[in-house]
Amino acid sequence: MRVFVTGAAGFIGRAVVQELINHGHQVLGLARSDASAELITKAGGLPHRGDLEDLESLKSGARAADGVIHLAFVHDFSNMAKCTAIDRAAIEAMGEAMAGTGKPLVIASGILFLPKGKLTTEDTEPDRNHPFAERGLSADLVYQLSKEKNIRGSVIRLSPTVHGKEDKGFIPALINLARQKGFVTYVGDGSARWPAVHRLDAAVLFRLALEKGTAGATYHAVAEQAIPIKDIMTVIGKHLQLPVESKSLNEAAEAIGFFAHVISSDNPTSSDKTQKELGWHPSQPKLLDDIEANYFSSESKAKYSS
Repeated sequence: MRVFVTGAAGFIGRAVVQELINHGHQVLGLARSDASAELITKAGGLPHRGDLEDLESLKSGARAADGVIHLAFVHDFSNMAKCTAIDRAAIEAMGEAMAGTGKPLVIASGILFLPKGKLTTEDTEPDRNHPFAERGLSADLVYQLSKEKNIRGSVIRLSPTVHGKEDKGFIPALINLARQKGFVTYVGDGSARWPAVHRLDAAVLFRLALEKGTAGATYHAVAEQAIPIKDIMTVIGKHLQLPVESKSLNEAAEAIGFFAHVISSDNPTSSDKTQKELGWHPSQPKLLDDIEANYFSSESKAKYSS
């Protein structure tokens, strides 16, 4: 299968490209720069120049492929409305090019805007009042395209931490914050729980959804469903030799800003349905083991602090 991948040069994207190629697929990767094009070429893919706001490049990439995996997203949390509007326009453009073909369109979404404090599943509706709720509108669009345009669209909700070597997401950000502040913090008793998935396991899931996902389906990229935040912070504190402190939400917000709300989110999440339907079996290192092994080595310090 020839697959058009947006975000192909990114942290998850490079793993997806390699997973696809290792299983006999060809990859056409969206490249917005020479550096991105070089990364895609090194991974064995063919660069396709353009970006998320170049709708004609997205349409031509989708037309030239047998399926699409959409990973790219503009991560500007100060203007979520604009970012999500760009994302929906990109999905609509690719969907228009694929209409009537029955080809697969797999997009990345998230878990953070699901309801808090209870185990959520693939059938759980997002919290439409969450600050990031607009992110879920892209998923709604894919479901709509699946029904109205004969596209085999599916949505993969990613864990808030997709971890692995070269990670530049939440865990490295928390490590850097701790270094800057001189302490590690969690909110309340630290019992808020996060799901997690290794990037290589996530890449396998994207391939499986592309190959045999159901139109209109939601899948969860969750290998571990409920890791207490306190456990994560304790590992970080141990390696940095810094105190690990409990704070109220307001105190934490004063100290670490936006991240206080992220680490106070209690998001236990199941992927049982995903694993059964697609035969997905996560096999990579778990989050705490990965942090211990790869996030504080001399080699990783430069990667994770850059």
